[in-house]
Order: sequence, then structure tokens, then C-alpha cells
Amino acid sequence: MEKILSREALGEAVDRLRRGGKKIAFTNGCFDILHIGHVQYLEAARRHGDVLIVAVNSDASVRALKGDKRPLVPESERAAVVAAVAAVDYVTLFSEPTPLQLIETLRPDVILKGGDWKEADVVGREAVRAWGGRVVIIPETAGASTTNIVAKVIELYGRK
Repeated sequence: MEKILSREALGEAVDRLRRGGKKIAFTNGCFDILHIGHVQYLEAARRHGDVLIVAVNSDASVRALKGDKRPLVPESERAAVVAAVAAVDYVTLFSEPTPLQLIETLRPDVILKGGDWKEADVVGREAVRAWGGRVVIIPETAGASTTNIVAKVIELYGRK
């Protein structure tokens, strides 16, 4: 099964899965340097649906969110690494500032975000609730972040 799909191909796959009675879970993120926090988060997210879709921010979208020095890893590689996680069923890229358009297209049953998010700030929460879905916040893995990894690399191998 090809896990990395265009938006159009993913929409067709979701339609087939939904007709088969599958519950669709959706999350999104930059996933710049995949770490244990990401893996634990994706495994927990998968338990909320029969199928887990991960929307990965494009390079341009990451730069807009995180600044000119990010992403560290190009979008095609980030998508491939996320797709390699066993808990993930499908991956797609998105370039918009938020995944709202993608959420409205796919109409997932559950939107999941990490514990650094407040439910009131989750993009698409009103839409998913309007069609009977729900929003789930998954607790963070303490200390696990790309920012912390970058800081440690700079500390250990930084400018001399």
C-alpha cells in the first residue's frame, strides 16, 4: 500500500474506507525531526480510529510557522519518515497556513492534537463537531521536542 498520497487520491481512499465503515482519525504537524514524542503521539492517535491520516506541513508552511531556519528536513523526507511509522496509514502534504481545507475535504471522525494545544485552538474543531466528530488532545511526552534536539546539537557540536 502506498502511504503517501496526493490530496485527491487520499480523498478517494477515505471515501472507500468510510463506505467500509472505518473510523477516520486525522492529525497534522511539521514532524521536522521525528523523535520519541512524535512516535508515541502517533501510536496514541491511531488508537482513536481505524485509519490514521497525517497531514505534514510543506516546507513553505513550516517556514511560515517556525522561521527561515526551518524545516531542517525537506518535506518529501519528512513525509517518508512519518509514513514509515507503523501506526500511520496515510500521509499527505499541505501548504496552506492551516489544515482546515483538508479537514473539510476529508471529514475525519476525530481530529487529534498534542498536549501543547488547547482544544479551543484546534483548527477544524467546529467543522468536525458539526458532522458529529470529536477533538482529542493527547498528552505530550515530557522533554521530547525538535527544539530541544536542536538545542542539544548546538550545545554539543555548535559553533567553535
